[in-house]
Amino acid sequence: MKQKTVFTCQKCGCQSPKWLGKCPDCGAWNSMAEEVAVKPAQCGPVGERSRPVPICDVPAQGETRLESGINELDRVLGGGIVPGSLVLIGGDPGIGKSTLLLQAMHHLAGRTGEVLYVSGEESASQTRLRGERLGASHKRLLILAENSLEAILGHAATLKPRAMVVDSIQTVWTSALESAPGSVSQVRESAGKLMVLAKGSGIPVFIVGHVTKDGAIAGPRVLEHMVDTVLYFEGDGSHPFRILRAVKNRFGSTNEIGVFEMKQEGLAEVANPSELFLAERPLGVAGSVVTASLEGSRPLLVELQALVTQTSFGVPRRTTIGVDHNRLALLVAVLEKKVGLHLAGQDIFLNAAGGVRLNEPAADLAMIMAVASSHLDKAIAPQTVVLGEVGLAGEVRAITQPEQRIAEAEKLGFQACILPAGNLKRLKKGRIRLEGVTSVEEAMRLLIQ
Repeated sequence: MKQKTVFTCQKCGCQSPKWLGKCPDCGAWNSMAEEVAVKPAQCGPVGERSRPVPICDVPAQGETRLESGINELDRVLGGGIVPGSLVLIGGDPGIGKSTLLLQAMHHLAGRTGEVLYVSGEESASQTRLRGERLGASHKRLLILAENSLEAILGHAATLKPRAMVVDSIQTVWTSALESAPGSVSQVRESAGKLMVLAKGSGIPVFIVGHVTKDGAIAGPRVLEHMVDTVLYFEGDGSHPFRILRAVKNRFGSTNEIGVFEMKQEGLAEVANPSELFLAERPLGVAGSVVTASLEGSRPLLVELQALVTQTSFGVPRRTTIGVDHNRLALLVAVLEKKVGLHLAGQDIFLNAAGGVRLNEPAADLAMIMAVASSHLDKAIAPQTVVLGEVGLAGEVRAITQPEQRIAEAEKLGFQACILPAGNLKRLKKGRIRLEGVTSVEEAMRLLIQ
């Protein structure tokens, strides 16, 4: 017997027995979505199932994680796969989401036992062809080509796999709703049932989500709130590098990233991404500066490239790739006011090479030096790393964890490091030469002769 459904406004929660184009309460258009009607009798009295206890009396449970066999994935997850967790992974089409999960399930099948890979977009034969290309053909890696949520849950209850993948959540549908697969109500209901499965049975469940043209995961926003971990797979189709980034993680840090390289045989881990990002760096070229960005516990050496040219338009252009556009405008204003460079009639282009995205202010000084170097057409010494946050008064402020950044630069053979004077007082001398600066003008005297 089919369950009774109602249409609920996704903005205000107003309910209607039939679909309406406009919500009668809040006036939002096209916000009514079909949902299963829950009778009040299904909810027990308040306080019947649990009672409040002091936090110190709550029994502690040991966290036993499963190793996926892919160290970069384990790093982003916080040290491994937590049993009973629900993980959502999104990314552009063809970026490598299914490839990564199929490789991880292959390793997990060899380490722990049977794992279930549910493919809603490909047939079992197509998945096998991809698995043979990737070398993922373990006997305990079970493939299920199914879209019905009830059938998927039935197989999971029977097999009791050590882990499960649903690829993708937009193709799964439940017979309790009449709406089409991929709709807001279908995605939310399917994710809710998978969450109950994960929490009740202890099976870690990975679900793949499509993304919109804006880069956000398609479907209701509540989908990201329901899951334990949200991972985004980033990368440019023209570059072989892929970056796995956690934007939500209940079991670890959201600052960690995993770096992969797409090859013919699948995704390969990049143990030393700094060396890879700097492999094609031109030496002795104006506008090229190396900085050290900290992603979680991992320091990355990244090349910043700037190009400053005379504008041919009435309003000069400020174009950035991998760095904040507003941050560049702020730093250019500091260069004009505090240093005296005339950039009002110049087009400025700034790029973080390798498809890396820099979000922390520790790259401010490197951005300023790259723009100044290109504008003056004077190259900065190629074996120099530049670190520091820049304030509106032109001062160079201290940054966090300079030891790790300097150690990474020293490991790759850099000979000098320009950093804030506030950090220099607490650092021990090593093989790399350290120069402390307090202002942008002082840094320019050191770097641009």
